[in-house]
Amino acid sequence: MRTSGRPATTAAAVLLSLPLLAACSGDEAGGDDGPSAEEVLAQAATTLAETSGVELTLSTDALPQGVSGITRAVGTVTDAPAFDGTITVVFAGQSADVPVVAVDDTVYAQLPFAPGWNKVNPKEYGAPDPAGLIGDEGFAGLLGLTESPETGESVRGGVDNTEILTTYSGTVPGDAMDAIIPSSSGDTFDVEWQVSDDGELRKATLTGVFYPRAEPMTYTVDFADYGTEKDITAP
Repeated sequence: MRTSGRPATTAAAVLLSLPLLAACSGDEAGGDDGPSAEEVLAQAATTLAETSGVELTLSTDALPQGVSGITRAVGTVTDAPAFDGTITVVFAGQSADVPVVAVDDTVYAQLPFAPGWNKVNPKEYGAPDPAGLIGDEGFAGLLGLTESPETGESVRGGVDNTEILTTYSGTVPGDAMDAIIPSSSGDTFDVEWQVSDDGELRKATLTGVFYPRAEPMTYTVDFADYGTEKDITAP
């Protein structure tokens, strides 16, 4: 009685395909050789700290009731370090857009009802020295201090939503947030970073207690135009 060779042929094909199936299964289970979340954030920190300058926008929808502080900051930050832009502050219940220049460890502002430029201590208004926002004491430092970072979903962002950004979430210690918002009072802050494929931080979302005896709130910060060059001088 003749037997067909097809079962043996089929069995051989199955055996030969097992390594390929195993490889595919490993890929689906996370056998990715790409950089870890820690490595991506470290590279983003280096890129931010070493750029000549960026356009930065910090904002929040609203401050907790009764709080004096910063609601928005828009301007150019360079590696001098220096800043040229506008900070919106709420002080004694009044909101004001204040032109600000920060250079050589001095902050100048055009205060409401005061003529010309005046040297100010920004902490009195709940604001940081904006010249340091991208350096090791600012967002570059925060990136490196992110604890237990986890890789999240990819989202569209950047100019006209033309970039694919990867989200990384974690926490940072409260005392490290002082450089961003000097009145920060929380022990830890939740952070979410969105980083482009070329290692540039595009957006930061910071959530926690930024003002004493106030409810948690969220600031978002957008970074654009890496490599910006601007000669910022004292007014």
